[in-house]
Amino acid sequence: MKALRLDIQPFSLRLANYLQLTKPRVVSLIVFCAVIGMFLAVPAGLPDFGIVAAATIGIALVAGAAAAVNCLVEQKIDAVMARTRARPLPRGEVNSLETLAFSGVVGGAGLSMLYHWVNPLTMWLTLGTFIGYAIIYTVFLKPATPQNIVIGGASGAMPPVLGWAAVTGEVSADALLLFLIIFAWTPPHFWALALYRTQEYAKAGLPMLPVTHGAEYTRLQVFLYTLILFAVTMLPFASRMSGWIYLVSAIVLSGMFIVYAWRLMRNYSDELAKKTFRFSLWHLSLLFAALLVDHYIPL
Repeated sequence: MKALRLDIQPFSLRLANYLQLTKPRVVSLIVFCAVIGMFLAVPAGLPDFGIVAAATIGIALVAGAAAAVNCLVEQKIDAVMARTRARPLPRGEVNSLETLAFSGVVGGAGLSMLYHWVNPLTMWLTLGTFIGYAIIYTVFLKPATPQNIVIGGASGAMPPVLGWAAVTGEVSADALLLFLIIFAWTPPHFWALALYRTQEYAKAGLPMLPVTHGAEYTRLQVFLYTLILFAVTMLPFASRMSGWIYLVSAIVLSGMFIVYAWRLMRNYSDELAKKTFRFSLWHLSLLFAALLVDHYIPL
């Protein structure tokens, strides 16, 4: 019994390391937004459960594979940053070849599932999102320009579009509105994190906005982007995609984000930046939840 337990333990630890490579907390938000897109794509009633299940699993697998490639490319950077040095690659728990093989198998399985059980459009869009994040953003944009998160944010904004395409086989104007919300949300969300991690990014040699342009300029940009985000979150109501439940929720949530950004600009502290970053996650999650509630309880 003891020998068997010793054999099982390393295997369970290896599985845990592979799971950590996929950044499950990030993937969970990606999948959540994609699933909301699936439900919003159906004017009345519910989407086909089989499509929802296959698309959810496929998108999650490809997102996890993209995260693993990100970990692979950035392992030396991760090793010098407190936030990421405990990841499996910097610790030596898995090696580069294993990570690459794992990403290929998981990503390939996800793309195959999307192609055969959902539709080719969703597969191609998901592949494009993978390339945008794992290659264009991670390899080229992130180490090259302080606007990396703005340009690369296009990949992060794709999940609801993928969900919409999975159910309808097309990309509509309403799907692009969902894309635009996440695209506008990404810079203030990420720059709030970068503000209290500035020294780590500088040490890693990454040209994040607080490193290249300073904290004061970055705080101003966070505030300005929350104003842009407020305007963008009004578009679903203006286009009659959503109703009053969503409108009230969007005003409250985006208004609170503006207040956080204003306080951050006027009286900065690392603790406030952390609270702003955490609130931004709640903002997006609750905003999309409000879209879903409004979709089925129109007022």
